Amino acid sequence: MTANKMRVYTGITLAMFFWSISYIWTKIVFRSYAPITTIFIRLIIGSLFLYIFGRMTKRLQQIQRSDFTFFAALSFVQPFLYFLCESYSLTFVSPTVAAVIISTIPLLSPIGAYYFFHEKISVLNILGIIISFMGVILVVMNKDFSFSASPTGVLLLFLAVITGIVYTLLLKKLSFKYSGLTIVTYQNILGILWFLPLFLAVDLGKFLKVVPTWDVIYSLLLLGFLPTSLAYIFYTYAVKNLGISRASIYANMIPVFTASLAWVMLDDPPSLRTIIGIGVVIVGLTAAQTRWKNKKGAM
Repeated sequence: MTANKMRVYTGITLAMFFWSISYIWTKIVFRSYAPITTIFIRLIIGSLFLYIFGRMTKRLQQIQRSDFTFFAALSFVQPFLYFLCESYSLTFVSPTVAAVIISTIPLLSPIGAYYFFHEKISVLNILGIIISFMGVILVVMNKDFSFSASPTGVLLLFLAVITGIVYTLLLKKLSFKYSGLTIVTYQNILGILWFLPLFLAVDLGKFLKVVPTWDVIYSLLLLGFLPTSLAYIFYTYAVKNLGISRASIYANMIPVFTASLAWVMLDDPPSLRTIIGIGVVIVGLTAAQTRWKNKKGAM
């Protein structure tokens, strides 16, 4: 394995781990702060870190004026819409349920890639979608098909999935023109501007009254630094080098990481039904990607 491939695979694995543990840190921060405040602060932390690092290393590129509208659209999709849906869903469902549903993004991303970039899609991909959604049903529903998870939370998560797919497609185009550092830095800065009116109108009064505990402050700092900043840089680099579908397969790790971390950090052990559901989702995700990898090879 070449050094470049090692960097790609190590980076995307770390990205999946950071995104997995972000569900746990978010739950901890919610003990003091509301979702809008949490997102707003983590974006400020992430943007400051990325901007200072980019300027110091001279790796931060200048955005061309013709691309500004594209960046504005990217930041509206993610972090704005995606984080709103994902964060509010965590007020209704467990981190594990959230991770399982969000991990289905790779199933539908190839469909978008087929439509917009003419990348091939196989019958096995469709089979993978069916299998994985059976796994999702095991996680979010009881034996009598009543919801074991909040229907509102599940709906918000599937809206987050849709925005995640749109983000991946937009990212594909920009990743060949700008570095991951540049994309994520300006994406987060513009995201702050999208969230500012909401924060001032909805959460400012509550924010000024809160006295956070140290574990909340620590979790918020980590949210801003790792999943909000480094994880997106690693993922953008992987999309550029592996393509959308081969990079997306690594999302298989997220439910496993999150379920394990929730057990250890939140004392929230997964039920046998949830474990089986996670396994079924991973089988579907893997099946959906296997033939793609064989047919496409390196991208």
